[in-house]
Amino acid sequence: MSSFPISEATPVQFSPALPKACEVVVLGGGIMGVMTAWYLAEAGVRVVLCEKGRIAGEQSSRNWGWIRQQGRDPGELPIMVESLRLWQGLAQEFGTGLGFRQEGVKYLALTEAEMAGFEDWRKHAVLHGIDTVLQSAAQVKARIAGHAAPWVGGMFTASDARAEPWVAVPMLATGAVARGAVIVENCAVRRLDLAAGRVAGVYTERGRIACEQVVVAGGAWSSLFLRAEGVNIPQLSVLASVAQTEAMPEVFAGNAADENFAFRRRQDGGYTIAPGQHHDFHIGPDAFRHVLKYIPTLRNDYRKTKFRPTSPKGFPDAWRTRRRWQGDEVSPFEQLRVLNPAPNLNTLARTCDHFAAALPELGRPRIKTAWAGMIDTLPDVVPILDRAPLEGLVIATGLSGHGFGIGPGFGRVMADLVRGRPVGHDLGRFRFARFGDGSKLDVAKGL
Repeated sequence: MSSFPISEATPVQFSPALPKACEVVVLGGGIMGVMTAWYLAEAGVRVVLCEKGRIAGEQSSRNWGWIRQQGRDPGELPIMVESLRLWQGLAQEFGTGLGFRQEGVKYLALTEAEMAGFEDWRKHAVLHGIDTVLQSAAQVKARIAGHAAPWVGGMFTASDARAEPWVAVPMLATGAVARGAVIVENCAVRRLDLAAGRVAGVYTERGRIACEQVVVAGGAWSSLFLRAEGVNIPQLSVLASVAQTEAMPEVFAGNAADENFAFRRRQDGGYTIAPGQHHDFHIGPDAFRHVLKYIPTLRNDYRKTKFRPTSPKGFPDAWRTRRRWQGDEVSPFEQLRVLNPAPNLNTLARTCDHFAAALPELGRPRIKTAWAGMIDTLPDVVPILDRAPLEGLVIATGLSGHGFGIGPGFGRVMADLVRGRPVGHDLGRFRFARFGDGSKLDVAKGL
C-alpha cells in the first residue's frame, strides 16, 4: 500500500529490465496510462509503460477521489457510465483496499439559478438511465443533518462512488503487470524515434525501445513532450489545493460540494476537503501562446482563479524550462521527477471557514495534511483522445481534473483505439483537430 503523498522519496515499486522492443509504449503512469496499459496487456499486446517518477505521483493521487457520473459533460457521460461498471469489477478483484464505496455524490445549490442548472443537467442523466434526483432544501437537511448552510436544494446520484486514489492507482498498476504489462518507474521517455515520418521507437533515459505506437498520457507534461516533436496542443495546467482533516464525526457518507467547498468521507475517519471551483494558475509561455483559445473559459472562471506571474523552477510551463533537447540529452522530465507544488494555504483556510460555517456541529476542521496537484486542462475542458497527425502517435491528455473516476473507461477506449478496434463510443468530442480546423470550441456543459 502506498503512503501519501507519493513523491520522489516514495520507494520504486516497478523496476524491471527495460525491454528492447514492444508493440506499444505508454508515456505516463497516472490512471490514464495505467489503465490503457492494463487493457492493452489484457488483449495480448506487448506494452511497456514508462513513468519518469512514480506511479500516480502527480494528479492521479492528488485528486479528490470522486468517481462520479453526475455533472459530466454529455460527451463523457456514456464512457463514465461504463467506467463506473469497470470500477465495480475492480473492487471485486482488489477488495476493500481500493477504498471503493458507492455512497453517492451530492451537489448543493446556494441559488435557484444553480437549481435550474441541476434540473437542466438531469435530462442527460435520464437519457442514460442514471439515478440522479433533485432534492429540496428539506431533503438536503435530512441527509446532511445539522447543517447551517443556506442551501436551497441539491442534486444527488446515489450510484456515484469514491476511492482512495494514492492507494488505488498503484494497486491498479500491479493488476496491469499481472496481465503482462511492463511498468518501469524512474524512466523518462525523452523523445520519439521517427523513421520515414512515423513512430519507430522511443529514446528513454535508460536506452531505446523499438515500438510501433506511442500513447502520450503524460498529464501536465504532455504538451511539453509533444511540442518537442512538432505536435502542438493548447494544454495548460492549473493548481488545485486539497487537504485531509483529522478524524471527525460523519455527517454524510458520500461526496458533496457547493460553490465554495467540497468534501468526501475518507476511510480513515476524516474528510478530504477542497475549495470547490477555486484554483491557482501560473502564467508561463504557453499561457501567452494559447490565450485566445481560453477566452471563453476565462469569462466563466477568472473570478475563481488566482493568477501567479511564474511557475516554480522546473515546472512544465516555467519560463526557463527547456523546450528543445535530443534523445541522448537529459530532459526536463528527469530534472523534476514528480510535480509536488505547494498548496495555497490561504485558500484552504477559507475552505475550512466554509466547512465550519456549513457544519457547525463538527466545528472547524483540523488539517492533518495539505497538498496540491497540477491539473492538465484544455480550452473546452474535455480531453484529447485521438491519433495525432504523426503516424503511430496517440494522445490521451487534458483530463481536466475528471480523470480519476473515468480513468478505467478511458483506458479501455484508448486500448481499443490503439488496436484499431471499434471503441464503442463516439469520440468526436475529443478529436485532436478541433483546435485547428476552425470549428467553434464547445466548452464543457458539465457542472
